[in-house]
Amino acid sequence: MAIGVALALGVARLISSFLFGVKPTDPLTYAAVAAGLAATALLACYIPARRAMKVDPLVALRYE
Repeated sequence: MAIGVALALGVARLISSFLFGVKPTDPLTYAAVAAGLAATALLACYIPARRAMKVDPLVALRYE
């Protein structure tokens, strides 16, 4: 995320003409986007992990 923030700050001048009502270096916007991406990644990891926890380890080992 640190690399992404650095790149976003670097190209902020290029995208400033597309933003209406938001400054290109608005910290609240960067924090909201980072929190949204982190929440999506956690949810994407949680759902398969929860499903895998329901499987008995012996059944999973004997399957193969």
